[in-house]
Amino acid sequence: MGKLFIGVLLALASIALVESLVCNKCSASVFGFCLNSGEETCTANNSVCFTGRATFPGISSFSGFTQQGCRVNDTACNSSTNSSLLGVTYTTAITCCSTDKCNPVTLSGAPSAKMTFTSAIAGAVLASVLGSYL
Repeated sequence: MGKLFIGVLLALASIALVESLVCNKCSASVFGFCLNSGEETCTANNSVCFTGRATFPGISSFSGFTQQGCRVNDTACNSSTNSSLLGVTYTTAITCCSTDKCNPVTLSGAPSAKMTFTSAIAGAVLASVLGSYL
């Protein structure tokens, strides 16, 4: 009887693991750079992976903010809304999908390019300072 109970328990656990949706998670992204990326296993049965993006049409050089993870499927999926805060208009777009890791964390080239340029300048200043001492 104990072996039958353990067998049924293992079968139910494996079904629950198969049905769990795994999404890419990014709590905050600024300038196209995710500050803390990872994975999230959705717990609700009707969950979907989502990517929410807030952009500012009046500021074309700013790519906006992004958030990703799991959410309960509702009517807000695959929609876009316009709002205003302190006189600044922004657009919020939410896209959803329902397969494992279907919401890829994307990085623009700007953060790494800025970091490389900053490193090159810092290296040049350091070489200049050290060169004056030698």
